[in-house]
Amino acid sequence: MGKEIVAMILAGGRGTRLEALTAKVAKPAVHFGGKYRIIDFPLSNCANSGIDVVGVLTQYESVLLGTYVGAGTKWGLDGNNSLAAILPARERGGVGATWYAGTADAIYQNISFLDQYDPEYVLILSGDHIYKMDYAEMLAAHKEKGADLTVAVLNVSLKEASRFGIMNTNKDGSIYEFEEKPAKPKSTLASMGIYIFTYKELRKYLIADAKDENSKHDFGMNIIPMMLEDNKKLYAYEFAGYWKDVGTVESLWQANMDLLDDKELDLYNIKKDWKIYTEDTLSKPQIIGDEASIKHSLVTQGCIVNGEVESSVLFNNVYIGEGAKVVDSVLMPGVLVEEGAEIYKAIIDEGVVVKSSDVINKEAKEVELVSDNA
Repeated sequence: MGKEIVAMILAGGRGTRLEALTAKVAKPAVHFGGKYRIIDFPLSNCANSGIDVVGVLTQYESVLLGTYVGAGTKWGLDGNNSLAAILPARERGGVGATWYAGTADAIYQNISFLDQYDPEYVLILSGDHIYKMDYAEMLAAHKEKGADLTVAVLNVSLKEASRFGIMNTNKDGSIYEFEEKPAKPKSTLASMGIYIFTYKELRKYLIADAKDENSKHDFGMNIIPMMLEDNKKLYAYEFAGYWKDVGTVESLWQANMDLLDDKELDLYNIKKDWKIYTEDTLSKPQIIGDEASIKHSLVTQGCIVNGEVESSVLFNNVYIGEGAKVVDSVLMPGVLVEEGAEIYKAIIDEGVVVKSSDVINKEAKEVELVSDNA
């Protein structure tokens, strides 16, 4: 079919560091920002970048995520020549049922999907990061350099660099070395887990990696080092916008708080027409009571607020009773806060009822997660 580029979103993460939030849903399906799910961001970036064929690779707790993505209608990916395809780990002929063994193996198991579109390039993304990015600009840089692989990088602090895979580059941006979480980083260019491969090269390396019984079948640990060893053309593409890996309860809370502090992530399209598409819950308008006080907060559809809300994010259909107080907190859809309850620096999971006698995390130092999920 000759597509120029096809995107593949790795969305099978278990997300254990998000604790009870991922007890029943995959990490990319976790709620974010008042009305979104995390997967909305890479899918919207693809749609806005003109990439109209996207594979979503699922594994852990995939039912809700698969239902949510559906045919890609929310992101305009359901046309005659566009598609959002759910690609779960599955039984294959001659192999039997297998989980994805690593990031590279996940793509390898779906080579047949890629082959039917015969793309020149493949964009590989993580399904659990919060950011806005024009992949078309990254593709243009990849083509200009004649690269075999382009890796999106973020310039982090030297203190943070040891937490990431670090790309060491020459002055022209070419990558000469990759170090996974180095104790003494040589640079601060951290891999964002966003890759554009020339597909002919990617296909060759995936097949070779699949035959290696000692491989971890991972892009960072195996594919990239193999390509560097073979002197392939690898380049770094530096990204300067907002990007956050919301892999912990603390980081998810902080990313929600960033929305209130006018960080670079612009959900209101003030700076650029780059909408993040999501599901419309068709909830009723907000109701703000006579005794309500709302300061520096994000309040979405269907909320009823009769108490005090400060520096908080309220998802759809949250109820705040009279005399209740919510400060520095994130309340997921359908949370009910009874009269007089108090909540400080917390994430309250979907559907939780906070009783009138509850005082949550008043001496807050760390974020507290409250959930009904074991």
